[in-house]
Amino acid sequence: MIVKLSNGKEIPIEMHKVRIVQKANLLSADERLKAIEEGGYNTFSLRTRDIFLDMLTDSGTNAMSDNQLAAMMVSDDAYAGGESYYKLADAVKDVLKFNYLLPVHQGRAAEHLLAKVFVKPGDVVPMNYHFTTTKVHFELAGGTVLEIYTDEALNTQSTFPFKGNLDIQKFKDIIQKYGSKKVPFIRMEATTNLIGGQPFSIENLKEVKKFASDNNIPLVFDGSLISENAYFIKQREKGYENKSIQEIIWELMSYADIFYLSGRKSTCVRGGFIATNNKKYFEDFKVWLPVYEGFLTYGGMSSKEIEAMAVGLREMTDINVAGSSAEFVKYFAERCIEQNIPVVTPPGGLACHIDAKRFLPHIPQSQYIAGALSAAIYIASGVRSMERGTVSMERDKDGNEVYADLELARLAVPRRVYTMSQIEYVVDRLSWLLKNRNLVGGLKFIEEPPVLRFFFGKLAALDGWGKKLLDAYKRDFGTGY
Repeated sequence: MIVKLSNGKEIPIEMHKVRIVQKANLLSADERLKAIEEGGYNTFSLRTRDIFLDMLTDSGTNAMSDNQLAAMMVSDDAYAGGESYYKLADAVKDVLKFNYLLPVHQGRAAEHLLAKVFVKPGDVVPMNYHFTTTKVHFELAGGTVLEIYTDEALNTQSTFPFKGNLDIQKFKDIIQKYGSKKVPFIRMEATTNLIGGQPFSIENLKEVKKFASDNNIPLVFDGSLISENAYFIKQREKGYENKSIQEIIWELMSYADIFYLSGRKSTCVRGGFIATNNKKYFEDFKVWLPVYEGFLTYGGMSSKEIEAMAVGLREMTDINVAGSSAEFVKYFAERCIEQNIPVVTPPGGLACHIDAKRFLPHIPQSQYIAGALSAAIYIASGVRSMERGTVSMERDKDGNEVYADLELARLAVPRRVYTMSQIEYVVDRLSWLLKNRNLVGGLKFIEEPPVLRFFFGKLAALDGWGKKLLDAYKRDFGTGY
């Protein structure tokens, strides 16, 4: 919730009480440099004992509610026909209006099943923007991902409220070029992760649905951050300001033929599912579920997770839950802007995204700008961010580097986890790093996996810039934290 202070300033107020706490650890700057060097300048390789604030992702790191934890205690562990499944199915019917449910262990498992059932060699899959695992699954099945985002999508200094919109004319051009039979479905991601957690509007979704239906193309909705997208629609789209989050979600779902999500985000619990009202689609997925996931009534999830997800699905329609991360991200971004730290605007869901190209203009993309910035942020603060740039891309079939559209360092803000004082600390260290950015250099790969290299790849700092940054930090802050 946003409240106005007596001085006129607006701040987000946490609409929850903290009853259980987890101890945090802040290493010295020397220890942080050692940790990132041993991790190959890849923040994924850091151990949690080395991290002060873990802003790598909001996936599986959100705080669960007391009601979710309580629900886990009454789960039904039956291999088949467990009652927990039916509680989740009821929640899916009530919140999303879908009659058929297939639980999976997480979002990428749903993507795998989508690829298995729908995507054939030679197919093209249009979407408002790709996600890393989505693209890999569809390409492994022989398809080609076509991103048809709006012109504003890649403008990191923008006031356009719905940069996650899909360009309808580009959609029409794809059908003209490939024909509708080569398009197994069109995918809309809420919100678009890799371009700054940007939402799309209902107006745009309506247009996408109409054209897709006219060409007999199913609309697949990735709703991993559906409640945040609904929250932005309420905040930004004319005619929806008086609608509830639940009412907006119902309308969003009325345009989807297939819905899937990673429950690690909006429902605050590990797991995921596919949902639909189309019995044929359900049956097509169902036969493969035991092969890759598990039986229908658990699908790779524990019964405890299923119980918690049923509660979390209902709770995400509460405006104070849907807006908890979004408003903290907004506050975070606005404080960064006050310090001239270049961030993606307007602030989206999921995270505060630093524009690495503007932060480190002296580093070429061939030296992995966003990866270098994420490593530098850790050295300067003990805060773990995630590279969302060229390291997160795949090389082409000839082994050539494919440069990312944007180079972002993503500082995720999990729901109900961090405090405003911790956000202020991050902003302060980012401000210091900006003043000393000339000390940050590029990176090079020393171990490079053939796929999804950002998870396990190891890099090295060119010209040993990590030590130079450490020396400057100790000069200004001493040998402590």
